[in-house]
Amino acid sequence: EARADIRDDATVMMGGSFGGYMANWIATQTDRFKAIVSHASLWNLSSFGPTTDAPGFWRKDFTPKMLEEYSPHRLAEHITTPMLVIHGDKDYRVPIGEGLALWWALAGNHDGPPETLPHQFLYFPDENHWILTPQHAIVWYHTVLEFAEAHREGRAPTAHDLL
Repeated sequence: EARADIRDDATVMMGGSFGGYMANWIATQTDRFKAIVSHASLWNLSSFGPTTDAPGFWRKDFTPKMLEEYSPHRLAEHITTPMLVIHGDKDYRVPIGEGLALWWALAGNHDGPPETLPHQFLYFPDENHWILTPQHAIVWYHTVLEFAEAHREGRAPTAHDLL
């Protein structure tokens, strides 16, 4: 932000996979970003570990205390930044339940009418941890870039024609 070409009033952050976990954690800790994009992200660390296709990694490197203490799901009520949640249904690294639980926590914390919900959920029923189908990738990029730009400009995002 000290650079002249960086606007400190229009910063957007995003992450995928473990970076998505970091996006979720950051969303519970600060409101400094205009928007946050969370792709294929970990939300509830305790329930995630036994459902991933790599549970040994979690058992080896994370204690039960760490999983509970650093799980963003415990702090969902602190999220005020608009979030775009993206997940593929065939994701075995971070199963779809993580994205759905995050989405419903965000929607459940919203007091206004549904049309004023600042969050969005982009769901790909036939994709896995990464969005690989060309047409789906077009939708992914359009949605991510539009969500970020719209929130930086203070307006509602528009949907891609394919949605």
